Amino acid sequence: MSAQATRDVIYFASAPTDGSPALQGLATLGWHLRRADSMPAVLKILRGHAGMRFAAVIDLRGGFDARDLAAMAPMLSAGNAGWVACVQPDQLALEPIRQLIRDYCYDYVTLPCPEQVLSTVIGHAYGMASLSPRVQDEPAGDVNDGMIGECPPMRALYRALRKSALTQAPVFIAGETGTGKELAALAIHRHSSRHDQPFAAINCGAIAQNLVQSELFGYERGAFTGAQQRKIGRIEHAHHGTLFLDEIGDLPLDCQASLLRFLQEGCFERVGGHESIRVDVRIISATHQDLRALIAEGRFRADLYHRLCVLRLEQPPLRERGDDIVRLAENALRRYANEGRRVIRGFSPCAIHALHTYEWPGNVRELINRVRQAVVMADGRLITAEDLHLADEHTNMLPQTLEEARNNAECDAIQQALRRNRHRLIDAARDLGVSRVTLYRLIERHGLRRPDSDANAAGAA
Repeated sequence: MSAQATRDVIYFASAPTDGSPALQGLATLGWHLRRADSMPAVLKILRGHAGMRFAAVIDLRGGFDARDLAAMAPMLSAGNAGWVACVQPDQLALEPIRQLIRDYCYDYVTLPCPEQVLSTVIGHAYGMASLSPRVQDEPAGDVNDGMIGECPPMRALYRALRKSALTQAPVFIAGETGTGKELAALAIHRHSSRHDQPFAAINCGAIAQNLVQSELFGYERGAFTGAQQRKIGRIEHAHHGTLFLDEIGDLPLDCQASLLRFLQEGCFERVGGHESIRVDVRIISATHQDLRALIAEGRFRADLYHRLCVLRLEQPPLRERGDDIVRLAENALRRYANEGRRVIRGFSPCAIHALHTYEWPGNVRELINRVRQAVVMADGRLITAEDLHLADEHTNMLPQTLEEARNNAECDAIQQALRRNRHRLIDAARDLGVSRVTLYRLIERHGLRRPDSDANAAGAA
């Protein structure tokens, strides 16, 4: 009975009812009944015990209006509860009732019913809630200052971030677009001795070239047309803190010279000014470009590169992060679940297969956008590959069995051997290490028909 005591069931009625005799008998069947007289009371139980799983009964016999559904959605969407609806037989013809059951409940019963039947149905909901993706709980051990991942490259990155935070040396973060380089820079700042000072970020590729100098260093009044008052630049704003220079590879050459001088001397002059301003700031830079290639092309200064790249970190691309892809997708689903018109329970097998086989040129940023769109547009309770717009001929295939994989590999090997040997069976069989009779049998089994001319040539050989 000690194991059964952890099986909690919440009872909530949409309107006052006389209850149900079957509910009273649940305790004798190993259930701990928690009654809640309002939606806030239900949410208090669910959120106060986020690590637990519950079966939950919503008694609709007192009446239900479609306008109530929006108000009930946060309660019914809780990821740690499996809902069962209790209705009267004639209520099943009502569309609002049907919609609620269809979108939010694992099952329903018509009351009155035997307590053993009710216990079985509730047990099913409890079990399904325990197995479903935990889209409402924060995954333990996954999050590192906003970054999610447990694959070896991410664990190596976390170690490097912690080490980098202990020094004042400039850090350069390499990685493709959308991999989360700014999150890595923020993690360094938050764990450094400068954590209570400003963190200023500037995207060097998103600012017009003629404005980068004034954005970085600020300007004095009258420095140029439109400069009606002094403006503090990003470097000065980050005094005693951290300055993150994203897409540093797009920094114009004249600004590169000014930045190098600042890094060497620790001081600068505002545009249009003559006062030397000393600033204490740590520089973290990043880009998706190959700076060494830019140096070879004369588009980036080698001396600035060596000043910026004292500590170099690598942000891994999403396609190399294995199971982290699903973790990130589930995190995105958790963040945007309330934007959809129905509760989403997780991802279908074809969606998970697509997540792993797609190349992700836009990395984490693209993944988040696809999941967010799918939450809004999905018609079912599981997001599919089609909802993610990944259902092409490659990603729409279900995972192969071992037998299918072996057959496909065998077929490919035979076809390649035949092409290499111009369909001469003797030579192809020698390449494959089998007899000509065996090869012919395999060709027939895999349906690899040869043109007559090739067959005649093979026979003549």
